[in-house]
Amino acid sequence: MRKLIYFIARALRNMRQSPFLCTAAVSTVMVALVILAFFAMVVLNIEQLTRTWSQEVQVTAYFAAVPGADDARQIASQIRAFPEVSDVDYTNPRQAYDKFKHRLGEDADVLEGMKKDFLPASLSISLQERFRNRVGIKTVVERLRQDPHFSDLRYAQDWLVKFEAFLALLHVGGVVLGGFLLFAALFIVSNTIKLTLFARRDELEVMALVGGTPGFIKTPFLVEGALQGAVGGGLALLLSYGFFQFYLKEDLSHLLIASGVGKIEFLPPLWQLSLVATGTALGLIGSFLSLRKLVRI
Repeated sequence: MRKLIYFIARALRNMRQSPFLCTAAVSTVMVALVILAFFAMVVLNIEQLTRTWSQEVQVTAYFAAVPGADDARQIASQIRAFPEVSDVDYTNPRQAYDKFKHRLGEDADVLEGMKKDFLPASLSISLQERFRNRVGIKTVVERLRQDPHFSDLRYAQDWLVKFEAFLALLHVGGVVLGGFLLFAALFIVSNTIKLTLFARRDELEVMALVGGTPGFIKTPFLVEGALQGAVGGGLALLLSYGFFQFYLKEDLSHLLIASGVGKIEFLPPLWQLSLVATGTALGLIGSFLSLRKLVRI
């Protein structure tokens, strides 16, 4: 315990003796993690929006002939038992006519003189969230095509391809941007610690000459890097929350709430802890890399 207290006190003393370098390291971590947190908030809320959009992904199966009420219920029950399916809604020709007429709006007069049962009966098949993708829809469609009750199957294949491509691009962009920011922060923190070590090289040599072990010499600098990273991560979290409350929350709400998202969210608690932990890790790894090159005993 006394050693731990000594290492922490030594790290704090080092930070007080080099305020400019300490501020540079903390600021670098903070800026990198703020940008990362901002992007994570945008991605988090856009993914919430895409989950809302994905609720519209469904398969429409049109009957070759209008089934009886009992037959329609039995067929719907069989499809509802598919593991990919969450719900099945039957629409008879009259209901299809009413929906079509409502959709036409002011142009509904084009239906004048037409029979109200000229449209086919259909089943609207909604999928479980984890199956709202090309693979899940393809599995359901192939199974339905083997059923002679249906004459046609419709699903938004082109939209689904673009939807999945958008999600993939979003995730790849997040990984690339996050990796670049973390690497840049790690590089700057590492070189900042390296400058600190270079300025104290005489002190380090004296400690080695009087019997200081490598671990005893290196540990305060590792603690210093971790503290700088943790402070940078904590400041990044506070700054991100302030930015979210005063700017991002209002701007995103105009875009996303109008699109069907009920609530704009800040980073979940686990992500907040991860942000501070990432800052701590950046400082620790940056210190370790510098120590490997400059402290060889």
